[in-house]
Amino acid sequence: MINNYQKEVQTKLTKGLLDMIILQYLEHESMHGYQLITKIRKGFGVYFGPSTVYPLLGLLEKKGYVKSTWNMDTERPRKVYQLTNDGKAVLNFTESSLNMICKSIVADSKIQMQAPPLISSGSKLQRGNPHLTVC
Repeated sequence: MINNYQKEVQTKLTKGLLDMIILQYLEHESMHGYQLITKIRKGFGVYFGPSTVYPLLGLLEKKGYVKSTWNMDTERPRKVYQLTNDGKAVLNFTESSLNMICKSIVADSKIQMQAPPLISSGSKLQRGNPHLTVC
């Protein structure tokens, strides 16, 4: 029962923070949509298909948080996304906001956390660590 709850919580958090997760991946390297889908699935254990990820990438591009270029050097042309300065600023603000929320939760002595944290400590997404890293 606890494992189902943990999976449910992790899925909700991943879904709610999907745009920020994508921005964090793009902070480290430019990627095409399928790479992002694969990294999210491997890193978070949650599958978001093309019908979720590509419209979100389009929205992030429209807002100016990512920009895309076509990579024609591969067998199959792919649209590759990279983080913009505005995207980095939004990402930094979101990390700060999440840290503040986590600190407020921890400071509230009425809230007891029994499960291991789903969000690890630090301030950046590290290679090999697929989770948003705050708190």
